[in-house]
Amino acid sequence: MSYDLLIKNGLVILDNGEIETDVAIKDGKIAAIGSDLGDAAEVIDAKGLVVSPGMVDAHVHITDPGGSYRDDWEGYLTGTKACAKGGVTSFMEMPLNQVPATVDAKTLQIKVDAGQNKLTADVASFGGLVPFNIEGGIQELDEGGVAAYKCFMATCGDRSIEGDFMNADDYTLYEGMRQIAKTGKVLAIHAENATITDRLGEIAYKNGETTLKAYVASRPVFTEVEPIRRAILFAKETGCRIHICHVACPEGVEEVTRARNEGVDVTCETCTHYLYFDTSELDEIGPIVKCSPPIRDKENQNGMWEKLLAGEIAFVTSDHSPCTPDLKDKENAFEAWGGIAGVQNNVDVLFDEGVQKRGMSLRLFADIIAANPAERFNLSSKGHIAIGKDADIVLIKPNAPYTLQTEDLEYKNKISPYVGREIGAQVARTILRGETVYSLEDGVSDTRSGEFVFVNGETAYSAETRSEEAVSVKYDNK
Repeated sequence: MSYDLLIKNGLVILDNGEIETDVAIKDGKIAAIGSDLGDAAEVIDAKGLVVSPGMVDAHVHITDPGGSYRDDWEGYLTGTKACAKGGVTSFMEMPLNQVPATVDAKTLQIKVDAGQNKLTADVASFGGLVPFNIEGGIQELDEGGVAAYKCFMATCGDRSIEGDFMNADDYTLYEGMRQIAKTGKVLAIHAENATITDRLGEIAYKNGETTLKAYVASRPVFTEVEPIRRAILFAKETGCRIHICHVACPEGVEEVTRARNEGVDVTCETCTHYLYFDTSELDEIGPIVKCSPPIRDKENQNGMWEKLLAGEIAFVTSDHSPCTPDLKDKENAFEAWGGIAGVQNNVDVLFDEGVQKRGMSLRLFADIIAANPAERFNLSSKGHIAIGKDADIVLIKPNAPYTLQTEDLEYKNKISPYVGREIGAQVARTILRGETVYSLEDGVSDTRSGEFVFVNGETAYSAETRSEEAVSVKYDNK
């Protein structure tokens, strides 16, 4: 048999472990794995490289459309190019910070329209749970093919912007969980106690505090743990499947593990930046590294690594949430935007910090970047190097240190806390459904071959474009 692409001689991470073998690709799918597979139109010699499933980043913010409020924030064009360069072949897009927020059928379609002919990675969507969409919006989002839902227990959104996102009060959380449970999909939750963190932040600000150290102190560990417990209690009551986003403390992970052992369908993630940065360096770096929940101390970080290596954290995400430089360029940390630009440096940083420095197995590495998020959100064709799956692959060059420079970034606004850092591995090539979208030699491709991925029930399907007519047809035939 003749294939479209043959990847030869690489160390391939399979579901049962890694092996030096060949991978053959036909029509965008993995067609064969083994030796002496035959001919191909294109052959890539991956000798000395690790062949991993492409990352499925389950937490990315793309601000497209900006609704005239955030037009200069990260868009699909630059954001997905950064994904390709960083080895991210697909991602779950959050229902904010775009305007309008993704809360019903109309706003989901606006998001999809905004991404047409701009994608260099595949995109699945979260639908929002907000106080103003619990009378029909959740059902519309389910029918529209969102992969999961997202809500905030922390304060979010700009009340001066019509259609901006809004955090969920306890009734919205409870009623939303009841409705989402009927869809069978997962509700992802930003778990921070809004009342306490908002008040502590106000007090610190009024007292003249300006540092990131003070900002971290205004969001102590218990303000994560308490809402995680509350979310789990609501999940027990409603039967809703839940996922806790960007857990930044071991105590939060322990709550999830305890609940899961009791039979609750709950998982959690952490983020690359929590595993990389700690409080000792925050004020030196500046507000560019501000996020919520905040970066915590070294002891906390070590605890998070222990939880990750023990398998208690389902996967790692970037929580890529960039803004314009002016919103980071603040003397007072409390006034700066809380979000980190990181999607381009998931794979290389995690491989270096986890596999090369801490002895993480390649199988676990592939699980936390690809297999586990794909399975959690029913992205059935993603996350594995296995016959029949999408040929989404990243080739990693181990023990190849480089220092990240500003000009290396594909972001619209070229700011990142990883700039100036030496990273001990490199993404050598990213392949999306059998097509190279990035290589070290040629950079990011201009082909824009990414697609939106929609999930109906347990089935995921892709579409490069979809009109209103096409949507109705797909729903009718569901």
